[in-house]
Amino acid sequence: MYTIVTGAAGFIGSRIVAGLNREGENRVIAVDNLRNSAKFTNLVGCEIADYLDKSEFLERIEKGGFNGAVEAVLHQGACSDTMESDGRYMMENNYRYSRRLLDWCQNEEVPMLYASSAAVYGAGPDFQEERKFESPLNVYGYSKFLFDQCVRAQLPERTAQVAGLRYFNVYGPNEAHKGRMASVAWHGFNQFIDEGKVKLFVGSAGYPDGGQQRDFVHVDDVVNVNLWLLENRQVSGIYNCGTGRAQTFNDVAAAVANGVRESRGEERLPLEGLVSAGAIEYVPFPAALVGKYQSYTQADLSQLRDAGYPGEFRTVEQGVDEYVKSLVAARAPIPKA
Repeated sequence: MYTIVTGAAGFIGSRIVAGLNREGENRVIAVDNLRNSAKFTNLVGCEIADYLDKSEFLERIEKGGFNGAVEAVLHQGACSDTMESDGRYMMENNYRYSRRLLDWCQNEEVPMLYASSAAVYGAGPDFQEERKFESPLNVYGYSKFLFDQCVRAQLPERTAQVAGLRYFNVYGPNEAHKGRMASVAWHGFNQFIDEGKVKLFVGSAGYPDGGQQRDFVHVDDVVNVNLWLLENRQVSGIYNCGTGRAQTFNDVAAAVANGVRESRGEERLPLEGLVSAGAIEYVPFPAALVGKYQSYTQADLSQLRDAGYPGEFRTVEQGVDEYVKSLVAARAPIPKA
């Protein structure tokens, strides 16, 4: 029996494959689209049974190629570019593909865990898994929202586990290929290495400079929730997947800057000291994001906890510090500024 991971060469998908390997599961079929070939490096350290292109995979399952051979599907594949303007592509890739996969899983009685997104909530301020709080600001969020509605309609008569995780702001190893859609921690690290400073947006929507708040969650905490669901097949539904804590972009920038400073033998500084030293710089808010930007997110974890999930989540200070150490270790020695 195989475990299938779609988006397997991507950020979260590759970390899930690695997590499955740690649990002793190597019969993994990795499904992805390697048009961006740089993603292959995320799978180099993983053990898989086979690799399939996303289009070939869907064709094969719908022709019965995997009937009776699949233990579970972890569907992480999607276009996650919130600035994507091609709505037809977004809906075909994120919504229609997911519907076809869900139909197959339900017909074959195969558990399906899938990636939803906190983007379904739009500007908030309430982040509870209820229809009245869902109002996406872009077509990416809408594609995730619409598939969630599909799942909700099928939950009462499901034939197998189906669970969606609304990821909040995920950061951590294996995201470099995402480019502009990589986390603020990744961008901040590279800015600090290249320019000696982390750049954040000036204040907006009533928040001070760098004071916008998000629920930043480490990718390996996300993996842990997925693996827990895989072990608890009685749990179905749609659940937030974040830390339950809103922290500022300033918190992330300070953790990045101080992490690099420490690697160079320099002292850690408070936020004010980093700003005074020019290690954090505030830049104009992009016109393209006006009306489409979440200035505040914080996962309500009540339903996930009620379902029985016992795990804890790293704070920004813990998770970003760990991430920066891994980024530093992967580079050549970093010279002092």
